[in-house]
Amino acid sequence: MKSTALPLVFLCSVVVCGQEMSGHHHGTPAPDPMVNQEWAKQRLAKSPRHQEWVKVKNGTREVNSFVVYPENKNKATAVVVIHEIFGLSDWIQSLTDQLAEAGYVAIAPDLLSGMGPNGGGTTSLDRQAVGQAIRDLPPAQITADLNAVAEYVSKLPASNGKVVVAGYCWGGSQTFRYATNNPNIKAGFVFYGSGPAAADGTPDKEALDKIKAPIYGFYASNDARINATLPKTSEAMAELKKKFEPVTYENSGHGFMRAGEAPEPVKPQPTGNKEADDKAAADYEKALAAWKGNVKAREDAWARWKKILAAI
Repeated sequence: MKSTALPLVFLCSVVVCGQEMSGHHHGTPAPDPMVNQEWAKQRLAKSPRHQEWVKVKNGTREVNSFVVYPENKNKATAVVVIHEIFGLSDWIQSLTDQLAEAGYVAIAPDLLSGMGPNGGGTTSLDRQAVGQAIRDLPPAQITADLNAVAEYVSKLPASNGKVVVAGYCWGGSQTFRYATNNPNIKAGFVFYGSGPAAADGTPDKEALDKIKAPIYGFYASNDARINATLPKTSEAMAELKKKFEPVTYENSGHGFMRAGEAPEPVKPQPTGNKEADDKAAADYEKALAAWKGNVKAREDAWARWKKILAAI
């Protein structure tokens, strides 16, 4: 990164500050299944890797961020993980750990830091409030937060100075947008997110022309809303001679990186009510087919992602 100044950071280990995400839970709503995923939390708890919470300073803001270190003897590329519209969930934390398992320094900032009640972040809000708070985030604040986080992680002793960015859903679109604002990142990994565009859906060529890094897209076949934006984005990137490599994964749905890691659907038990049992069975088969498609897409996406990362 250009600047040599390291943002002021306060940090603590997960062992000491394991409740960091719940530190501002005054009047906390009931746990939301899209934020609090027990299966992801359990995987994270079993990790042998060093995890810590840090507060990265962005002016007067403190961006609460989750960092996980790889078990490497050499310095590693850093990955900034931009969360879904559900905020900094258990799954995002688990994914950050999985990136460290793959050999990278990974950091996931809670972009809702300080935006909740009593200065809280994601977990101080219910799902509806999280979504609204994310939609209300000023783009300039998001960019400044990410700049501070990217600079911080690039200066860590375990980092080799290279920084890439990856995001999911809302975070995927933010990854694409952030690449138009930071010419120093080495790559952007956009998971089912759209490119910068005007209100009418026309690609923002002025913004896209500022991109310096290659952009790699990961898209679901059953995601018409996002996929409808891809042709124009691809055309604009090609016209501007920017590298954009989107891949669509068959039989998968929006959010497949998370959904493909969730537990397998449970087969319903007969109740004796034929109409209800038939509906439950049909719903189960549909859910099972979707889960299998998402699992396959996630596996293929991980393999591709790791191959690209290894070459950076």
